[in-house]
Amino acid sequence: MKSFSVHPISPRLFLISLAALGGLALSSYAADAPKPAPKAALSVAVVQAKRSSAPIKLAANGGVAAWQEASVGAEVNGLRIAELHAAVGDSVQKGQVLATFAAQSVQADVALARAALAEAQATAADAVANAERARAVQGSGALSAQQVNQYLTQEQVAKARVDSAKAQLDAQLLRLQHTQVLAPDSGIISARSATVGAVAGAGSELFKLIRQGRLEWRGEVTAAEMGRISAGMQVLLTAPGGAQRQGRVRVVAPTVDAESRNGLVYVDVLGPVVTNAAGAFKPGMYARGEFALGSSSALTVPQTAVVVRDGFSYAYRVGPDNRVSQAKVQTGRVLGDTIEILAGMKAEDKIVASGGSFLSDGDLVKVVDGAKAGAPAAPAAPAAAASK
Repeated sequence: MKSFSVHPISPRLFLISLAALGGLALSSYAADAPKPAPKAALSVAVVQAKRSSAPIKLAANGGVAAWQEASVGAEVNGLRIAELHAAVGDSVQKGQVLATFAAQSVQADVALARAALAEAQATAADAVANAERARAVQGSGALSAQQVNQYLTQEQVAKARVDSAKAQLDAQLLRLQHTQVLAPDSGIISARSATVGAVAGAGSELFKLIRQGRLEWRGEVTAAEMGRISAGMQVLLTAPGGAQRQGRVRVVAPTVDAESRNGLVYVDVLGPVVTNAAGAFKPGMYARGEFALGSSSALTVPQTAVVVRDGFSYAYRVGPDNRVSQAKVQTGRVLGDTIEILAGMKAEDKIVASGGSFLSDGDLVKVVDGAKAGAPAAPAAPAAAASK
């Protein structure tokens, strides 16, 4: 009978074998365990581009000016200004008294002219009577032909002196009338150079008047753009302070500046002129105008869906697997809260409504409704919990 001998296993070899068996078991467990789900980068809402009718506008800059500005001056010479009845910014009516001159000297001249007329009329009456008597005895020999002609001539001279005296009186009455400076038209006083006590010369300017209170905007456009503008077209005017007024094209200039190659469009500023209101339109100021040229079909998306990077515009499409792809787009008109997409997108594309600046091409997103958009995605469940 044979005997078997058992050799003892060294402790070191036993530990190595045990570690190998443990590693094999762990690798088998890891292979059987489920892989963790990929984590979404962001919770987003998606939108689709809309096809709608959008207005076509042409923007231009220009200056505001008075439609017509009347110069109101003195028509009498050497008279002192006694009173001023209008100031800058006042609205006046046609025929309203703006200023009065001291009229004492003119009134004295009127009285003198009246006296001269009365004297001439008396002399004329005597000459007429003498002429009538000469005509009555003409041919009887009582008066010579020379005397008769003398009386008839004196009659004509006397009548001429009466007419001259009447003309002198009318001139003095006109001077008296001109001692009151009247508004030639209704409008707004834009400037006043007259001062009380000053002696104004004939023709010197006392006031400037914006006729009928009408303002106009003179927009500067290129020669090519002038062909797209016609009389009666609506214009939205915006002042530097943000105030807006409606305007209407009155006329397009028939010429173009030879140096700038630009032309002017004259636009009537609609509505009353308010000189003391904040942001009011005033002559001399610059304003921006938008001409309404009609409308056209446009593909629009919310402005928040477009991200600007390195000078280019991008939007993020969401695919069926909820992964985003970056799309370079070409933008056009800004229409309120939306923006026109000219190229790079189709109407059926689903794009990220907002938060695109936090995304990169290929990111996984979680699509939610608009109220929850922008919130971080919920973390994936731990692998150990999933295995249970």
